[in-house]
Amino acid sequence: MAYKKIDYINLMEKVLTAYSTEQIIGFFDEVKKVGLYEHGFPRLTANIGILIAYGKRRDLTDLFIKMMDFCCENIPKVKAANDFSVREIIASINALEKTDFIDKNKINEWNKNLAAIIPETCYNAVAKSEEDKVNNWAIFSAVSEYFRTKKGLCDTSNFIDTQLSSQFKRIDEENMYMDNEESDVHQPFVYDLVPRGLFSLLLFEGYRGKYYEKIDNILRYAGLNTLKMQSVTGELPFGGRSNQFLHNEAWLAAIFEYEAIRYKKEGDLKLASIFKKHANKAIKVIEYWLSETPISHIKNKFPIDTQFGCENYAYFNKYMITTASFLYAALSICDESIEECEEEITSASYLTSYHFHKLFVKKHGYALEFDLNADPHYEANGLGRVHKEGAPSAICISMPCAEKPEYINNLENAFPLSICAGIKDRDNGGYIFATGENTGYKVIDFADDFALIETEINGKKVRSKYILKENGVEINSEAEGEFAFLLPAFHFDGRDYTDISLENNVLKINYRGHSCVYKTNGNIKENQKLSANRNGLYKSYIIDAENSLNIKIEIINRI
Repeated sequence: MAYKKIDYINLMEKVLTAYSTEQIIGFFDEVKKVGLYEHGFPRLTANIGILIAYGKRRDLTDLFIKMMDFCCENIPKVKAANDFSVREIIASINALEKTDFIDKNKINEWNKNLAAIIPETCYNAVAKSEEDKVNNWAIFSAVSEYFRTKKGLCDTSNFIDTQLSSQFKRIDEENMYMDNEESDVHQPFVYDLVPRGLFSLLLFEGYRGKYYEKIDNILRYAGLNTLKMQSVTGELPFGGRSNQFLHNEAWLAAIFEYEAIRYKKEGDLKLASIFKKHANKAIKVIEYWLSETPISHIKNKFPIDTQFGCENYAYFNKYMITTASFLYAALSICDESIEECEEEITSASYLTSYHFHKLFVKKHGYALEFDLNADPHYEANGLGRVHKEGAPSAICISMPCAEKPEYINNLENAFPLSICAGIKDRDNGGYIFATGENTGYKVIDFADDFALIETEINGKKVRSKYILKENGVEINSEAEGEFAFLLPAFHFDGRDYTDISLENNVLKINYRGHSCVYKTNGNIKENQKLSANRNGLYKSYIIDAENSLNIKIEIINRI
């Protein structure tokens, strides 16, 4: 059964329950004191308005009107990440205008204030010409201005096209968006997803300007590949900033809802229903995490005030409500007449451009994601994701552990951690593992059910074949002389500890009624060191081998 618009609204309402009325009032008091400084408060305001329009949370009506008055009066006067806020505030007004619940004179007052916006002074990121290269905020401002123009508050068509043009220089050869300005590589997946989601919303809302065909082609090409990159659990790929937050899958759903409409219009109802199915898989990820108590904005169970796994900018007040905001984009695009089918993309493989440096392989209910050139501030090289459909994502590993992550955790990581090969360090008798920048990864061959990868560490090569089977993932590795493999063992999610056992070279991790089992013909030993990623804490184990090694990974769904 496909998600309907009311299902999206119910999830948005669930997001808002993470904020008590006292918290909302406290947030408002803070903003009144210091002024608008970013988009978290307008985003919260807009989503309360949308819920009120749908007959929800009308207990907040009086407070909401005061919040909306404040936003609409101040947005035209100060630069406060309005690039994000204007679209969302107008979307809220549009929803309220369809009801008779809010006085029309009040709505007209809000519209009048927003009509006074001067884009060049209102928005933070502004391309002055089509030759400029501006960050992704320019897409937000373009969509915000399109919403103002469509509403009849202005006509800024030239401004919109100028902002859009500035973004095409960031599109790679695979039609993915490159956000990282500091490097040609290490492009973050969330910041590919969000611009494409905004492009989708822009076209859905009716943009047919000079760049319509260019944007449409980007979305068509990248949309099909996004199906391949989505995990069997429904999740966005790991990689870079702002990852592992609940809002990740909301934009994923929006993109898939848009592509479902595309293929319905073209008469390909099967592909339309497949995209609908994958939108639903993404939403189920959010639905699961919203069922947890207390509700958090990130995929772990650490106390919210620890900000475990969060960048400094990714605090609760901003990123929790962002989930609802992005869900509303998916709701807006959702075509309820398209039903999901049983068929989905269960077998796929995809190698991104070198800008994103990821390899994806999925079949038999398993999904693997390799990082071939990791950003050391966020991940590590190697096999960084092993997912099994129906099992907790973190039970094997959902993303690597970086050595010095640019997000908050509660320990100093012992070392970067992924599933990867290592060679003897002749200086200290330990191993050097292929997690860092001193290692090279070469993809020899791959298909839906295998990946053949050669790893080079200090001149020594290890060749490994990763094979997906119905009973798990098999790794067969070869090297000259002594080498090793590094294994993660999920230890703590912030609330619950796993049960880890090692006996007769069988390493087993039990978690939430499921098991992850490593078996090998090598010798497994515990490393006695902890590393963390955004999901929690991991112990590490090492397998000693000589010349060849076989490892089997099976995730058993026991419930």
